[in-house]
Formats: sequence, structure tokens, C-alpha cells
Amino acid sequence: MRYVSLDLETSGPNPSRHQVLELAAVVEDSRRPLPLAELPAFRRVVRHSEYLGTAGALALNARLLVELAQKIPNPELCSPDELLPQLREFLLAHGFRPDKKECVTVTMAGKNIASYDLGFLKELPGWGTFVRAEPAMLDPATFYLNWHKDSRLPTMSICKARARFDDREVAHEALADALDVVRLLRPFYELPVYQQVNG
Repeated sequence: MRYVSLDLETSGPNPSRHQVLELAAVVEDSRRPLPLAELPAFRRVVRHSEYLGTAGALALNARLLVELAQKIPNPELCSPDELLPQLREFLLAHGFRPDKKECVTVTMAGKNIASYDLGFLKELPGWGTFVRAEPAMLDPATFYLNWHKDSRLPTMSICKARARFDDREVAHEALADALDVVRLLRPFYELPVYQQVNG
């Protein structure tokens, strides 16, 4: 199965009030996994006329604000209006096909993608016209859940610890976090649970 691991960094938690600062997407094919460094990757930082956010989110993303403030040319810089058309072009270049209305629909993966990122994606100009998500999404937390001990879905750092990764910290950088989601999902490609169930 082909899916897109997508991650956002934002200026705060409210999609109707706060802004996407960074978006990264990685194309993965579970039938033919490539080395992580060779996966098709897309990254954009998003320039707004003004930034509105919470102190915590802005502090967490200080590196992005520095990048956005620089005057040097940056091919990864775009406006909110340009973001989804550019993502669509990336997806088309990597074998995704548009529907009759020219929208590209993809299966998305990400930590908290349905409960967090999707809300911000829906606020972007062109959502549902250039790009949209399949209704079902992949969140690695469900694969690392301890059904007997956990009272909530595990965080990204807990998932990484349970996967026995050496680097258990969350980068809070969109591309690194999107790649971590692929790393967390890969161990489950070879042994689907349904093959163990007698039908």
C-alpha cells in the first residue's frame, strides 16, 4: 500500500485561529520500502503576513520563525495559497493520480493526524480541491498501544521507546517526525494481524 506520512508544525493548537508554519510529507510504499533517506520527501515553510500563536508553540518553533524571517531565497518557502497546489504537484510527480475533478486523494499517516493535523489541513486554501485525505488514516499509536496498561493512546516518544529506537525524543520538525512515523509503521508490514485470525 502507498501512503503519505504527513506532519505539521503550527503556531498554536486552534486550527481556526492559528497557522501552519511547516508541512512535510513523505511517500511510502509498503510493498517496496526504500531506505528512509531515499523516500520522496516534500517540505515547505509557510510565510504569513503576521503570525498569531501561543507562547509555547512559537517557542517550540523558534527555528522556523528564524527561517521565515531570513531574506535569502528559499525554495522551500511558500504562502498559504501556494502550499496545497505545490503538495499536489509533488504527489502527481510521484505517481498519485487525480480524480475527475483533478483532486489527489491519499491515505495519510501521522501521529495524531486525524485529531490534530487534519483540522489545520481543512483550513488551508484548496483543501478538497487540490488534495484531500482518505477517511481512514494511519496513526502509529494504535500499533504500540498496550491494551492492558495504557489509559490513553501512547505519545510519539512512548511509541519510539516501545519500538526500541535509540533516538526517543520527538524532533518537532515536520520532516523528521514524518519519517519517524514511517519507521514506526514499517515493522508491521510483514505480519498483518488478520493473517493470524482463522476465517
